[in-house]
Amino acid sequence: MFRGKKYKESAKQIDKAMLYDPQEGLELICKTASAKFDETVELHVKLGVDSRHADQQVRGAIVLPHGTGKTARVLVFAKGDKADAAREAGADFVGDMDLVEKIQKENWFDFDVVVASPDMMGVVGRLGKVLGPKGLMPSPKAGTVTPDVAKAVKEVKAGKVEYRLDKTNIIHCPIGKVSFGAEKLYENYAALLGAIIKAKPAAAKGQYIKSCVAAATMGPGVKMNAAKQL
Repeated sequence: MFRGKKYKESAKQIDKAMLYDPQEGLELICKTASAKFDETVELHVKLGVDSRHADQQVRGAIVLPHGTGKTARVLVFAKGDKADAAREAGADFVGDMDLVEKIQKENWFDFDVVVASPDMMGVVGRLGKVLGPKGLMPSPKAGTVTPDVAKAVKEVKAGKVEYRLDKTNIIHCPIGKVSFGAEKLYENYAALLGAIIKAKPAAAKGQYIKSCVAAATMGPGVKMNAAKQL
């Protein structure tokens, strides 16, 4: 795999064999970030569970103390008063069948999060095949299927992130931007990791957190000592 000169320079400053104290690791990420844009810092947490089993799923959502540094575009499926409340709360798109048709006919996906009131799930269900693979299908666990759509919109706008296992039993989640600095990134990191630990399934056996790596968009991964987090 070809790596650019800046990446190689950054990589030289990071000891691949070392487990960094989280604050030290995040300081290193901020120091070595070299892109011309404000890079996103992502956390990748490998868990000792098997995502193929329903009783070992790990999924939820948390409002990060300092947000993600990006304002998410929110689409809400709701009618009547709930639709009005969603608009007032700052939803970017609000509708019902009209939005279903727009997504189906125009292959339109100019949004980051989908929220739905429970009475709309019959309609939203028709989009399962297109929203599901993109991780956009609303769910009660993530707080995106709720009677209080206005509250859900406000939380998403405040920096709520959803975490969920992928097929390789890893959770990938943004914890902010390099410009936040190490302290704010650490507070977001601790909040997210704390939520993942709390969400440990009863069926999980052995070591729960196998590895924890943080990286900026264009930078190398830094291994974190997850046992030292909170």
